[in-house]
Amino acid sequence: MRKILFGVIITLIVLFTFKYCGDKKEDRIVLQENSALIQEQLKNVGKLVVTEGHFSEVFNYKNSKEIFGKYITSDKKAVVIVNADVSVAYDLSEIEYTIDEENRTLKITSIPEEEIKINPDFEYYDVQADFLNPFKAEDYNEIKEIVNQSLRKKIEASELKSNAKNRLISELSKFYILTNSLGWTLEYNETPISNLDLLQTIQL
Repeated sequence: MRKILFGVIITLIVLFTFKYCGDKKEDRIVLQENSALIQEQLKNVGKLVVTEGHFSEVFNYKNSKEIFGKYITSDKKAVVIVNADVSVAYDLSEIEYTIDEENRTLKITSIPEEEIKINPDFEYYDVQADFLNPFKAEDYNEIKEIVNQSLRKKIEASELKSNAKNRLISELSKFYILTNSLGWTLEYNETPISNLDLLQTIQL
């Protein structure tokens, strides 16, 4: 009787062991499938141009050169009309992340800064100069530098950057929806993202 009982116990232990190992293997396969799906989603995200804008501005450029001290000067001036196309982009292919399969967590550790590109078109009117103070290449370079600085200030004061961040958050929300649907956790800088509203508060 004891032998029969012992045999039944051994059989149950063996069956339980096989079932436990099978469940762990199945769980491992699911984890691998989930992590592969997350990696694929991350790879599919390319460069995202989040917002574009157009600026027009008129500049009055003037440069005075002293000829004989302060008493005689030679002036050169021009009216410059600038039309500029501006884009603000995030290169999401440069997102740094790790996938923690054991804890089912996608950890985003770094998001690249926005890229601001300014493509200005210059038109020069009423250009006035003389032999003693002609327009040179450095004058045009100086005008371009002044224009770029002015445009960057306008971009900072506009809604372009905030609109760009909103588009970025919209893209990141796809990762939250995906991880949440798989029973995973999304983290940014070691802070768990438990809802979409928290994405709006992240500091890039």
